[in-house]
Amino acid sequence: MKTELIIRSNSSDIDFALLRDGKLIELNNETTDNKFSVGDIFLAKIGKVLTGLNASFVNVGYPKDGFLHYHDLGAQVNSLNKFIKKVSTGKYKEFTLKNFRKEEDINKDGSIKDVLKTGQNLLVQIVKEPISTKGPRLSSELSIAGRFLVLVPFSDRVSVSQKIADPKEKERLKRLAKSIKPKGFGVILRTVAEGKKVAELDKDLQNSLDRWKTMCKRIPNTNTPTKILSELNRASSILRDVMNETFTSIVTNDETLKVEIKEYLQEIYPEKEKIVKLHRSTVPIFEKYGIERQIKTSFGKTVSMSKGAYLVIEHTEALHVIDVNSGNRSNKAGSQEDTALEVNLISATEIARQLQLRDMGGIIVVDFIDMHKAENRNKLYQHLKEQMALDRTKHKILPPSKFGLVQITRQRVRPELSIKTTEANPNKDGQVEAPIVLLDKIEADLEKFMSNSKNRGKVQLHVHPFIAAYLTKGVNSIRFKWYLKHKKWIAIIPRDAYTYLYYRFKTVKS
Repeated sequence: MKTELIIRSNSSDIDFALLRDGKLIELNNETTDNKFSVGDIFLAKIGKVLTGLNASFVNVGYPKDGFLHYHDLGAQVNSLNKFIKKVSTGKYKEFTLKNFRKEEDINKDGSIKDVLKTGQNLLVQIVKEPISTKGPRLSSELSIAGRFLVLVPFSDRVSVSQKIADPKEKERLKRLAKSIKPKGFGVILRTVAEGKKVAELDKDLQNSLDRWKTMCKRIPNTNTPTKILSELNRASSILRDVMNETFTSIVTNDETLKVEIKEYLQEIYPEKEKIVKLHRSTVPIFEKYGIERQIKTSFGKTVSMSKGAYLVIEHTEALHVIDVNSGNRSNKAGSQEDTALEVNLISATEIARQLQLRDMGGIIVVDFIDMHKAENRNKLYQHLKEQMALDRTKHKILPPSKFGLVQITRQRVRPELSIKTTEANPNKDGQVEAPIVLLDKIEADLEKFMSNSKNRGKVQLHVHPFIAAYLTKGVNSIRFKWYLKHKKWIAIIPRDAYTYLYYRFKTVKS
């Protein structure tokens, strides 16, 4: 497996494309004016305390107040309140919590009015960015994420990522964490901590501890609301969370960003520093690596896959619905059940990619093709779980029902990524899909057409003249690439009567 990170920097924002074996699996955007990112910590002011909802609105400086529920306060919120009051005076400078006397945990079934008061200052962390008309979702159970571990103030708990399956390794990591953990802090070992030595874990812990101390120094004489600790920039946070030995290249078109990334890699993964490169070509960076085309063909309502299968993705207010279609194709599979299983497995792989790529959250219902055998439904379920295992976002998958429906919940922490894949229709008013999306559909239909044993003889493709010119342009044309792939020459027939999006394959007997 080969992983690449391609970073395009503009004057106002930065785009991050994560490729796995050349295929786009994650697309992120960071704007320079985004002041409310997941992980940011604010010294905020409590607004309305709502007993009925057992929650409070909190002013963090966003036009809409943030939302803080009682269950997101954290058991040690009383200790946090006490600490803020002490530090705010400017006289208390024992930020390590070594000699700090903690308060009792709050009752898990208690009332928020007994803990928070309107006008009170409180440290809160963004756990979900502002989405649509809602303000950010907040928590006062603070955590500072490092490369290998997460530091949790006012806790004594040591836990290990559930993705680490080996019980011996879990026990080893717990033992190491307890030996280096400072008093007054809890530690969560991340998945990437697997196999790491105590020196690496300790260095990471000290970095997080330094960030905590720096944050605490900003609390005295600070007006509310104020951001007092920023999450790492998007490039660093992506590298922190996903960097591993499969990374083969990190390419950016920005000299300053290249230097910053190299410096960060020197801290977390020095042996990978040499893979950072500067893009110098006159061809735009996303064009050079085929990302622009993948963006256009991956964000439409319909997503084409291999062997003629395709997905239809619909978004509603309550949930997302994905329909799996096999398309009209002949198949060498022995039965309808085998065909359904084959298409479903291909679709499961693409669905896992689409959820991560679009950052779809909430409830997702997938309508797979019906399969009658329980063993095939289980095979599909296990395959989908394996494909989703690489997704960093928390999610849960239920086994397929007898109707072929699979329900997925996926944590939503940022607005869903939506990219326009249509443009003005040259034939009439309205919008049509971009030409590159049309090409993707033509190639998918060509795959089906060529696999049908009935379609013998010369093959013709009848299309609008604009599309015909695009397919035959140059010596190394798209048609020539089709010839190399299918070992058959496709005759392109321009048809003036055809609309821009209409095309048709035909066979002519020799």
